[in-house]
Order: sequence, then C-alpha cells, then structure tokens
Amino acid sequence: MPFDQLHRREVISLLGGAAAAWPLAAGAQQPAMPVIGILYGGSSDSFAYLLTAIRRGLRESGYIEGRNMAIEYRWAEDRYDRVPALADDLVRRQVHVIVAIGGGGYVAQAAKAATATIPIVFTTNLDPVKSGLVASLNHPGGNATGMSFFGSLLEPKKFELMHELAPKTSAIAILVNPNNPNTESTAKIVKEAADALGRSLVVATASTDREIESAYASVVERRAGGLIVAADPFFNSRRGQLVALSARHAMPAIYEWREFAELGGLMSYGSIITDAFRQVGIYAGRIVNGEKPADLPVQQPAKLELVVNLKTAKTLSLEVPTAILLRADEVIE
Repeated sequence: MPFDQLHRREVISLLGGAAAAWPLAAGAQQPAMPVIGILYGGSSDSFAYLLTAIRRGLRESGYIEGRNMAIEYRWAEDRYDRVPALADDLVRRQVHVIVAIGGGGYVAQAAKAATATIPIVFTTNLDPVKSGLVASLNHPGGNATGMSFFGSLLEPKKFELMHELAPKTSAIAILVNPNNPNTESTAKIVKEAADALGRSLVVATASTDREIESAYASVVERRAGGLIVAADPFFNSRRGQLVALSARHAMPAIYEWREFAELGGLMSYGSIITDAFRQVGIYAGRIVNGEKPADLPVQQPAKLELVVNLKTAKTLSLEVPTAILLRADEVIE
C-alpha cells in the first residue's frame, strides 16, 4: 500500500477517534465553584475594610475569591426594609453559605427566616439565643452560627466613660438610628445607666446625612456635654462625617470602633471588629469544607479595647482623667 494512502487512512482513523471523544469532553462538567452570599445591611463603600478581613479568614480556610470560590454580594444600603428580599434572593441563588452582617442582628434574623437549610454565618448585637438564632452558644444546632458582639450592652459602659470624662455636665446625649430594630432597647438601657448616675439623657436620632447634621445641632441646643454614638452600620459608614461634626461643635464623643478614634474621634470602646470579621471568614470557609454550623460554637470577642485620642482631647481643651488613660489599651498622641 502506498505510503500516502496509508498515511491518509491513519489520519482519518485518528480524526474519527478524536471526533468520537469530543462529545464526552464537551459534556464533561467540572465541579461547581462554591458560592458564598454576603448580605450586608450597609453599603459597599463602608464594607471595604470588613470585606478585607473576611477574605483573610477565607484564605486561612483555603479559599480565594475568583480562584476556587465566588462571592455574591447583596447590599441593603442602610435600608433595613430591603433585607428580607435580598435574603430571599440569595436563597434562590442557592449559595453554599450566607454571611449575614449588620443591622444589629436584624440581617441575621432575616437570613434565618429565609432559609432553614442553607448554612448561615452571622454577626449580631442581640443575644443569639434569646433572639432565636441558635439553641445555645456552644451547641448552636440548626443552620446558623457566627459572631455575637456585646452590642447595646456596651452603651451603658460608654455612658459611664463619658460621665467620667465630663463629670460636671448634667446631660449626656446618645445618637441612635431610628431604623435600627435595636434602637428602643438601646435607649432604654442607657436611660437606666443615666438615672443611676443622676444624669439626664438626651436622645437624638438620625438615619440620613442631613439628619446627622440636625441631630448634632439638637444635641448642642439641648446643652448636652457629651455624646455617645450608638453602634450601627449606618454610623460606621459615616465615620468621617461624625468625627468632623464632633470637632465642629466641640462635642466630646465616644464611639464603638477604634476606626473612629484613628480618624480623630475622642474615644472608642468596643471589640476589634476586623478580628471578628476574620473569624466570620474562617467559619464560612470551614462550612464550605464540610463542617456543620450546628457544631461550630458562636464566638464572642476575646477582648474589648478602649482607645483615647489625646490630640483630639487637647483640641477640645479637655483633660482626660488619669484613670481613663491607665485603662486605655491605646493612647493616640
């Protein structure tokens, strides 16, 4: 048989074999990349540094966005009425895990109401047992676990610190977000702390930038000698505005996160939020790896930190008591 004829038959045979294999190759499906849904009560801008912490935790569990897992983002933009629909959307998307963050615990509750099967990793300022998120801290049961902040329980302590800083003032104000489901209970426990110390409590509310401006004017008009900014995702996203207004009105203020003090806020008292969100990322990765939320204990902050900005105190002509400075975890000078 001539060489060119043999060669032609071999080529046809090879092509035929390859053609037979093509449908198998084309039909073969690679394992689906796991998808994590992030449901946040605030905006994407305010979430940037927290997302970095979550990604760090995911990386520790072996996951990198875009390489071996994907993230679906849903932002409520500080409109808590949108949260249930966003949670339902992630359920329809059939994500592997829902990370429910913000709203003082409302976002977590909305996610829990949306699904009893998809695992949930939450952050909450509410008691996760009393609010029905888990059966117990050590043995959550069900489909949810996460990080429980002390949240509104810290507001009375912040009131005591402001009382200690400004002992001669008769009234101290608290700024709360009326759209936050925790607002009423927060105002109540801070009022109890004020009564115990013989002080008046001025309650100011704000849920927009313009209302924040008006709230500061109201606090000044009502002669409050200090301000507590309550924990809230909306306020966290307006750190710059709040710190600037405190400076403009010469208003001593205390906030929850150290990021406020680093921007020029007078004091902060609360947990280290980036550590907490790193743990959220770790838990999400562990669940994708096969662990069950029912078996992962709800975590609580290992440490609360007090940060004092002495530069701001000097600008306000305030002398910070030695007792506060000695208790401070960090003094910014």
